[in-house]
Amino acid sequence: MTSLTPPQPRVRRLRFLGFRRPIPAIGVAPTIMTLGNLVCGFAAIHYASKPVAATSIFGWSTLTVAATLVFVGMFFDAIDGLVARLTKTASDFGAQLDSMADMVTFGVAPAMMMLRLVSYYFGEAETSIFSPDATNVYAKATWGIAGLYICCTALRLARYNAEHPALEEDAHRSFRGLPSPGAAGLVVSLVILHQHLLAVSTGELPAALERFSSLAIPAGVLVAGLLMVSTIRYSHFVNRSLRGRRDFSTLIRIVLPIPIFVWWLQESLAISFVAYSMSGPIALAIMLLRRQSRAVPTA
Repeated sequence: MTSLTPPQPRVRRLRFLGFRRPIPAIGVAPTIMTLGNLVCGFAAIHYASKPVAATSIFGWSTLTVAATLVFVGMFFDAIDGLVARLTKTASDFGAQLDSMADMVTFGVAPAMMMLRLVSYYFGEAETSIFSPDATNVYAKATWGIAGLYICCTALRLARYNAEHPALEEDAHRSFRGLPSPGAAGLVVSLVILHQHLLAVSTGELPAALERFSSLAIPAGVLVAGLLMVSTIRYSHFVNRSLRGRRDFSTLIRIVLPIPIFVWWLQESLAISFVAYSMSGPIALAIMLLRRQSRAVPTA
């Protein structure tokens, strides 16, 4: 009776085919959340590439729909890590996939939205979008700011992955540099506020104000990009406020702003993201002033 040859292990077959090591088990739930973030970013780019006009989605403009999709992607980005930690499926694979999705949703999409908005309200042709071969300096500078923002987003995400392993708990308490979701939130909240103010004005705003109000968007994009690659410390607002046990006063401080967000949603979003983006530089300035005051000897 001939003996049967035992089957070769899967790892050896993978190595024979050229794979150096097998891919570990992947958490299904967090991966679906991350891919949802990626699809939201792709859809946001799709709407941002269209000429600015009303859509069938609540009558919103294409830019408002694109900005809303970025916020939906931000929600998926917030819960995919939480789901991975709760199900104990956090891995390097998930961290790399998350960065790729963030690059699309929080990097490319806001830059495209900025280019479309400024091109529509300040460009010569409403259907065109600024490009490197533009005829004026401002259009070239705007395109350059968009490119710089995308590069800063890529550098920010790569630095985060290099500095923090996927399972490191300290990575979820504070950040070095403005997080890419915070930078994207700053940009898209300004876009939403711009579109909202134009929609509720009912023709009361002069055409010149409609055009020049869009000039603030590239400035916000430039500041957001530079803050991402800075070394300024930013706290993780959700983990600092909601994680663990808190006293009753903390709950009151969280609940009280909710009615304000309900009645003035667009204004509250813009103010909140601007405040968070500036919280890092302000905290750094206060710390430096305190150190300087302590270093100066008293008479």
